[in-house]
Parts: sequence; C-alpha cells; structure tokens
Amino acid sequence: MPMWLLDKMLTKLIRAGKLVITDYDGKVYEYGPGGPVPDGQGGTYDQPIRIRLTDKKASGHIARYPQVGAGEAFMWGWLHVEEPYDIRDMILYVTGQAKVHGDRALQPQGPMKRLIQKTAAKVDSINLKSKARKNAEHTYNLTRRLYELFLDEDRQYTMGYHRTTDVSLEKAQLDKKALIAGKMYMQKAREMDRPMRVLDIGCGWGGLAHYLNKHYGCEVLGVALAPDQIAFCKERAKQAGVDDKVKFKLMDYRDVEGTFDRISSVGLLEHVGTPHYPQFMEHTHRLLADDGVMFSHCCGRAGPPGFTDAWTRKYIFPGGYIPALSELVTESEKAGWQVMDVEAMRFHYSHTLEEWYNRTVLHREEITEMYDEQFYKMWLFYLAGAEQSFRHGTLVNWQLQYVKDRNAVPMIRDYMEEEATRLRNSEEPPAWHLDPALKQAAE
Repeated sequence: MPMWLLDKMLTKLIRAGKLVITDYDGKVYEYGPGGPVPDGQGGTYDQPIRIRLTDKKASGHIARYPQVGAGEAFMWGWLHVEEPYDIRDMILYVTGQAKVHGDRALQPQGPMKRLIQKTAAKVDSINLKSKARKNAEHTYNLTRRLYELFLDEDRQYTMGYHRTTDVSLEKAQLDKKALIAGKMYMQKAREMDRPMRVLDIGCGWGGLAHYLNKHYGCEVLGVALAPDQIAFCKERAKQAGVDDKVKFKLMDYRDVEGTFDRISSVGLLEHVGTPHYPQFMEHTHRLLADDGVMFSHCCGRAGPPGFTDAWTRKYIFPGGYIPALSELVTESEKAGWQVMDVEAMRFHYSHTLEEWYNRTVLHREEITEMYDEQFYKMWLFYLAGAEQSFRHGTLVNWQLQYVKDRNAVPMIRDYMEEEATRLRNSEEPPAWHLDPALKQAAE
C-alpha cells in the first residue's frame, strides 16, 4: 500500500514538535509544526524524532492497524527509530498527541475493521479450562530468567503502588502488597482462634501469599495454570520453611473446593474472559465464608466495555480482556456479592511499566541470547505500548472489595489506610540484586 494512507493519518495526528519519516525509497516526509518535541511525559525534546522505514510494505502495514502494524514493523526490522530516541520515545510522542481520542487513534481504521476485530476479540475471550491453561503457559511459562531480569525482587507482575513517582520499583511493589492487605481487612486474623485461610487465585510467583503469611500467620493456597510458576512457588515456600502453611497447586480456580476466609485475585480477571465472569463470581461466592472478604485487582477501562487489541491478544495475553467497571459490578451482583469498596488506580501502572522497560533495555544482550532480537523488540513494544495506555489512554487498575455480608468489614474506611500505613512502616524494601549500582559498589 502506498505511503499516502500513513501520510494522511500522521498529517491529522501530529500537532506539536516534528516527526520525520524516511521511507524505504529515500523519500522524506515531515509532520508537525516544529519546535520543542513533547516527550509524552510532560517534558520536551529539542530534536525531531526520526524514523526509517526499510520495507515497501511497512507504511501500509502500519496504517491499516497502527497497534499491530507498528509493532510488527518494529519487530521485523521494517521500522527503525534513529538515535538518540528509541521505540518508547516514539510511542509516547505519538500517543501523547492522540490523547484526546484515547486509544481510538491507534485502533483499526474504519467501522468494518473495528467490527471484525471486536468479533475476533469476543471469540478469543472464551477460555475453557484447556484453553485457559494453554493461554497461561503462553504468557507465564517463558524462561524464569526473563522475568527476573525486569521485574522487582519479589517478581510482582502487576502494577506497583507509586505513592510518589520517585520511589523504587521494589518500594512500589511492597507498598502495593500493604495496600492490598489493608483492603482485605487482614488484621481480622489477629482476632481469630485459628489461622485465617486465604485463597490466592492466579498467585503469580507467590509474593503476595508469602507476604500475607509473614504478617498474619495465615494459611494460604495459591493456584495458577503455568507449571513453571507453580514449581517456582513451591521451591520458594520450601526454601523459606513455610511450605506447610503456604501451599501452591497447578489447578484451575474452577476446581478449587473448600471454604476460605479471604480470597484474593491480583492480575487474574484480565485472563478469565467476559463469558466466564458469571462462573468466576458464582464459584468464588461458594468458596468464601459468610463473614469473609474477597479482593480483586485488575487492569480496567475507565469507560464503557470494549475489546482487546489484536497485538496484545496475538503476542502477549491470548484470551485476555481488560474489563470495564460495569462488567465487574454487574456480574458480581447477579452472583450475590455486595461491593463495599472501589478504587480506580490512575497512572500508577505507567510508572511500573516505565521501570520494566528500563530494566529490559538494561539486559538487552542477555534477552536476545535467550530468545532473539525479534522477541526483544516485541517485549519492548509491549511494555511501551502498555505504558502509553495507562499514561495517555483510558486504562486504570480497578481494586474492588466484595463481601457476602456487609458486617464483614468496619463501617469507616480508615481501617484500610491505617493497616497499610502500619505495614509500610514495618519493613524496608529489598534491594534489586541486578541493580548496576550494587555491582559497581561491589567492584
């Protein structure tokens, strides 16, 4: 497809600074009035952003569906961002100018293309047990070392709680766990004559389960569908000497039986799929004690229901869907839940993703050796693209507290922050063992 379609789109979109594109045939296209280039984070650059397209199919591939086309062009070496900038700079610059439209400027161009993608996304969100396990393995069964290279020391693969924007990733993740414990009303464990029983659905690498056991002496069952995640969790519990209290199982949450005082799901509902929300709400309702509390933390839309873009479904989270608040609340009410607290966590994830991106770049050589250059570029585009959605788009993180009986939690919300503050003051965050500063100090 000729350059005219991409040219038309960028002429309309770029309203500040300057973007210079050199097509595969050497022809140069310029967009924007010039002057300081917005960096998409409140600052500016003093040089134009320059891009080279090296394949004649690149411009058409990008213009038809920017989210997928630009990502694949970057992965395949069709799109190069010239120094001193990188792909994150380009994404934040372009999407910062599309901010008034949210992510719509990057979605399929034309009503028919949007309808096709929306339909495909709905079909993809049907996650029967066998498909759910396959999707989890696609996402979480990558090399352990990959996650170690860019996550925090506790391997939290969800939003950190950035009370200020200058805190370390380790501090933000520790504060996130403190906030979750407060919202789960975990201090109730001190009044019980037995250990509190907690179910952690989608337990990741076990960080939250260990945190809750450490601070409250509770018994935790963590379940997930990625074999290597569960293997790691079990190794970690055994090494810590708490494998009799903190247990992990490779199983679908739909197969869990028993009664629990608390249920947590952090970064889980994005993988459930909207067709399965009724089943999730009904089954967790059966599992929770009458005076219990369920807490959910997930990526969400600060607007009406939508659909997951094809890039994310294809390369990162197959079967995934980011829900609107209306979808979460409506289905919970049908199952008998009462929603006691809702918070939209705005912008926090953009700061987490920025640090993940920086840590990924720091380990470019090792990641390309483990996989290849195409995988490395895919990961960069994923992280930068996700960051812009939380920084410039309409994505937030929803935190919801559910109960069966509204007497299960105190009447005044202060208990949440009081407990979170106590926990924040009770320990210091660990140092990231891959921090270059630590290596230099050791040398």
